[in-house]
Amino acid sequence: MQLQPKPADYPRIRKALSFYKVTSVITGVMLLLLCAVMVMKYAFNVQLFLFTDDGFAHFYELAPEGIESDFQASGFDLFKAILIAHGWFYVVYLVSDFLLWSPMRWGFLKFLLIALGGVIPFMSFFLEARIVREVNGFLDSREGALASDASTPPSAAPAATTSKGSLKR
Repeated sequence: MQLQPKPADYPRIRKALSFYKVTSVITGVMLLLLCAVMVMKYAFNVQLFLFTDDGFAHFYELAPEGIESDFQASGFDLFKAILIAHGWFYVVYLVSDFLLWSPMRWGFLKFLLIALGGVIPFMSFFLEARIVREVNGFLDSREGALASDASTPPSAAPAATTSKGSLKR
């Protein structure tokens, strides 16, 4: 039997879900940028630098193997910045995954599945839609059931019946 979230955790789950939605989109976008960077670097042998002596943005060819240390491009290495930013956003994404997974009391495989969303291109977008729909549906049904239970008056207690033997005077 799978454990169910506690009703006291429902507000915390809603906050964690909002945090997860934001981090999954940011991580997904950063992963797509990282994939574009890898294609440009390994398929076209170029790197993008910003604020260079040659202009605002300039593509430099990769240095030949063996003399990478001698190659010093001027400017801001956008490719390296995207790589680092995705790494840090992925850590934040894992934190948001944990903050949602823990109070929902899902199995560990679900945690791993959601974590894969940050390393497989486009997966975070599909998982985000699916997880948000699943959690909102669960919370709406449970909160609706709790609200209907709270709004119905308690049933009247059955009238006490007495028998001849139980009356003492």
